[in-house]
Amino acid sequence: MILTLTLNPSLDRTIEVSSLDRGAVIRAAAARLDPGGKGVNVSRALLANDVASCAVVPYGGDEGRRLIDLLSAEGLDMVTVPVRGATRSNVTLAEPDGTITKINEPGTALSAAELDTIADAVLSAAHSADWVVASGSLPPEVPPDVYARLCERFSSAGIHVAVDTSGPALLAALAAGPALVKPNREELAEATGMSITRMGDAVEAAEKLRAAGARTVLASLGADGAILVTDGAVRYGESSVEEPRSTVGAGDAMLAGFLAAGASGESALIEALAWAAAAVGLPGSRMPHPCDIHRDRVLMRPFDPSMPLGATTP
Repeated sequence: MILTLTLNPSLDRTIEVSSLDRGAVIRAAAARLDPGGKGVNVSRALLANDVASCAVVPYGGDEGRRLIDLLSAEGLDMVTVPVRGATRSNVTLAEPDGTITKINEPGTALSAAELDTIADAVLSAAHSADWVVASGSLPPEVPPDVYARLCERFSSAGIHVAVDTSGPALLAALAAGPALVKPNREELAEATGMSITRMGDAVEAAEKLRAAGARTVLASLGADGAILVTDGAVRYGESSVEEPRSTVGAGDAMLAGFLAAGASGESALIEALAWAAAAVGLPGSRMPHPCDIHRDRVLMRPFDPSMPLGATTP
């Protein structure tokens, strides 16, 4: 079983527009409301593919109750923790060419007592877990070492920990020795202070994260695919998307696919890429079902350190 923790969940409203014209009145082509938050999305992707998962979800206010209602309607196994503040709402503007403009609220502060209650809920639910996924941004005023402290507790109990976050929270978590971290290209650059313009730069940055404590690095590179860096091995692959709709949640689908496939080796990377590509082809933050996933579109390629990377990473 895979347990996920999302300290800063959200309601995600996605609005499809023909073009984004700043300052104009724009008519939406379509709109949808999805539950959001990185760990929540990992659990949703696992649920859609019949992989056992449980999500620990703090919630508050009307938005929080709507979030729990949406997750309940999907049939997600949850441990819900009420908090004093209101759950945040995010807005995504999606253009036909796949360009995404995302506006994320900061979320609500969590008190020390609320953090303790959430940690207790995670620890109580983790007794049957093979993996704990700690992912997403931290709400305001939450100390950056919160994922590191949880990682230490789970690792000592023999539970594998995957961390998908950024900034100080990622740097703090590395020192706790997580089994897996899943940064994107921008997060690799931020964590290492490197400019990542070639494939070799991405691998060098991933090795720096491993030297800092992570055992395995799965790094998503947007349209350029993903790399998997472990002891003595670098694997690289990419997957085509016929009609990009939204990159929101694609990294979460990638992590879910990797864990669902055993979190090791080429077969897990293929699964990760296939799930991520499927998510990009879906609207909003919908997670892919088996019928959406096309493993035959994944291309594994030899690692070429001189290979240039695209200008941006969604």
